[in-house]
Amino acid sequence: MTGTTAELVGRARALAVPGRRAILGIVGAPGSGKSTLAAALGEALGPDLAVVVGMDGFHLSDAVLTAHGSRGRKGAIDTFDDGGYAALVDRLADARPGDPPVYAPVFRREIEEPVAAGVEVPSDVPLVVTEGNYLLAPSGAWPRARACMTEVWYVEVPDDVRLARLEARHRAFGKSPADASRWARGSDQVNAELIESTRDAADLVVTPG
Repeated sequence: MTGTTAELVGRARALAVPGRRAILGIVGAPGSGKSTLAAALGEALGPDLAVVVGMDGFHLSDAVLTAHGSRGRKGAIDTFDDGGYAALVDRLADARPGDPPVYAPVFRREIEEPVAAGVEVPSDVPLVVTEGNYLLAPSGAWPRARACMTEVWYVEVPDDVRLARLEARHRAFGKSPADASRWARGSDQVNAELIESTRDAADLVVTPG
């Protein structure tokens, strides 16, 4: 286990070998800080060495979720296009200098919807940092995505810290305090328990601090 920013940046930098492509996965339960860590690594390494691509760009749209009857479970493992994510990670892993760039979708929290082609990944950038909840899940197409990753780090924090962050996030994006608590301790918690069951498959467990 490790947690200092300098240590993590150093380990990520060692993966960023010019002329080659490596994929670093960052996984953790909702509110664990995986997006924050991925962004910090991208900022520290700079755009010539690293680009961050989130799994959340593969959220199914609200229209599709409503049609499936799963809108109230948005964020659950079956509410993502895992096959699309695996195909993207495969393309990213195979890219070599001189190839065309690959464009990845992003998730916009202000509209709660995915947006296509939101991130450009130039072929000569050696490291792609991808973060999300289900990178180590053993079902569906998730193992195909994992097989393309050089390393996967699992981020964990105490549950009280994680839940406080989640509730604050939900409130910031329009939920009432009661709804924020209900969502964080309901649907989000079910997802967290599934994600936590994959912890031992990680190459590194990160405890920020």
